[in-house]
Amino acid sequence: MDRTTGHNIARVLNEALPYIQRFAGKTIVVKFGGNAMIDENLKMCFARNIALMNQVGIHTVVVHGGGPQIGQLLNQLGKESRFVQGMRVTDSETMDVVEMVLGAQVNKSIVTLLSQVGGRAVGLTGKDGGLLRARPLLLEPAKAATNATDLGQVGEVESVNVDILQTLKLGGFIPVIAPVGLGADGRSYNINADLVASAVASVLGAEKLLLLTDTAGILDSEGNLLTGLTPPKINQLVDNGTIYGGMLPKVRCALEAIASGVSSATVLDGRVENSVLLELFTDSGVGTQIVREDS
Repeated sequence: MDRTTGHNIARVLNEALPYIQRFAGKTIVVKFGGNAMIDENLKMCFARNIALMNQVGIHTVVVHGGGPQIGQLLNQLGKESRFVQGMRVTDSETMDVVEMVLGAQVNKSIVTLLSQVGGRAVGLTGKDGGLLRARPLLLEPAKAATNATDLGQVGEVESVNVDILQTLKLGGFIPVIAPVGLGADGRSYNINADLVASAVASVLGAEKLLLLTDTAGILDSEGNLLTGLTPPKINQLVDNGTIYGGMLPKVRCALEAIASGVSSATVLDGRVENSVLLELFTDSGVGTQIVREDS
């Protein structure tokens, strides 16, 4: 190793130290989705990031999506995917595919990756131990399409069994959660992973919620990355149309988590290698951080 490389490594480690000290013993919830779940290099980078966080004493919970993988299998089975307001209409046959893809294929692949790099991960669906109690997600009538208002087995989080997560935390394990919940009617429900991550972060009183996306974060009208946003500023950006489309649900999840006591939430670019570590352990960070007004 030459001297310049050595100095650069030492500088990075020194920069990371105060952040490691700050977050040690705290809980961070990470929603894993988008291209970071598809690209093999990004998947491995993510696994190493999470394992490192766990190794330095940060209690980490991973909640993952899997929409593209579900769509791919449905297509192979000759079943059409239908969406209303960006949510997959989920009949009983589709729900079987959702559970198979999320609970088996995707969840276990993430657990395997984490195990390969030294992480002690435990894979769960929201049905395990009653982790996620779900209720049917109802659309607002004024916004729902007249011929497709019934989403079937699409749900939202009614409650989270925090005891399971606390037990895993005490054992030093990394929970990896597939967003499938169990309803009072005994049916399985497909839940948006951002909603689950926000609910889990809220009940755990997490220090941070990280939402990985396929964008750089929240951009202003000129394409510049915004950060250090408060809820009133977020609402202003929504009202003036700066925040729109697919970013709206993520922002709402972030605001709900912050209102429930989470210190901050960050929408960050999962297409960037090691984006989780860059956000947590560097002065500049990456993505858009949303903080409480009193921060």
